[in-house]
Amino acid sequence: MRLPPLNALRAFEAAARHGGYIGAADELCVTRGAISRQVKLLEEHLGTALFHRQAKGVALTDAGARLLPVLTEAFGRIGAQAARIAEGAGDLRVICPPATSIRWLLPRLDGFRRAHPDIRLRLTTDFHGGGGFDATEFDIGFSVEHWPNRAPGLQVQALFPVLLTPACAPALLERAGPLKTPGDLARLTLLHETPAHADWTDWVRTFGVDGVDPAAGLEFPNLDMAVKAAVMGAGVVMADLVLCRDELAAGALVAPFPEMTCASPLGAICLLGPRDRWEDPRVAAFRGWAMAEAAADRDAAPLS
Repeated sequence: MRLPPLNALRAFEAAARHGGYIGAADELCVTRGAISRQVKLLEEHLGTALFHRQAKGVALTDAGARLLPVLTEAFGRIGAQAARIAEGAGDLRVICPPATSIRWLLPRLDGFRRAHPDIRLRLTTDFHGGGGFDATEFDIGFSVEHWPNRAPGLQVQALFPVLLTPACAPALLERAGPLKTPGDLARLTLLHETPAHADWTDWVRTFGVDGVDPAAGLEFPNLDMAVKAAVMGAGVVMADLVLCRDELAAGALVAPFPEMTCASPLGAICLLGPRDRWEDPRVAAFRGWAMAEAAADRDAAPLS
């Protein structure tokens, strides 16, 4: 059976709630006669009466009583979902890993809000533990260029490089004594930003450093926590020259071998998002703002 006309369903539901045609007509901004005609049309479509007509309004038949709660729930759900969609129409859903959020995005975010007050930005600072990007939940995100097994259909735009070199607190160097060769780092505790130890593994491999075991050391859930541990003197961290700029500039961290700086094999920090939304005005506005903010960071050079 084909669905009844929507206007007829709406007229019946309103009339049933109001107990008559007058209240339904006021709610739907039509005449009482229009409500009556729509209800009659629905009864003809269903082949049964839905109301008992009375002198002071209407009363539901058994069929009407069965139909009313179904329609009330359905119209309520439609209205609620439409409201949620309308409310979120101006939202820009952004996802960014914790360290990049804390050390790069959040200090700059007020500038985006001032430049685009019509865009309500909703930020999530986690990749649900897997480093992935869910295009059904987010419009744009931050990641690294060469993240393994990335889902197809995503546009990627490099933002600024990831340049790595070991760094630690000056007090730790005073306690440990001078580091004459990179192999002397084996005397210190290595601090890792992920359980994969990829940061130290890549650096040791790039420079052929003997004696330093990338598998050893302490693991942290993100770079920000590893850097804070390094500042406290807990060990030596593989510092990102852009994301750790403040600690390096202030002297809270020092690089014992500044000439030994390498690019991450995972590539630059990047923006990514679904191709079908890449030129959406909100996404394009955020991309343009982020690229302008990162202009100085794209010129990041190894420490001298």
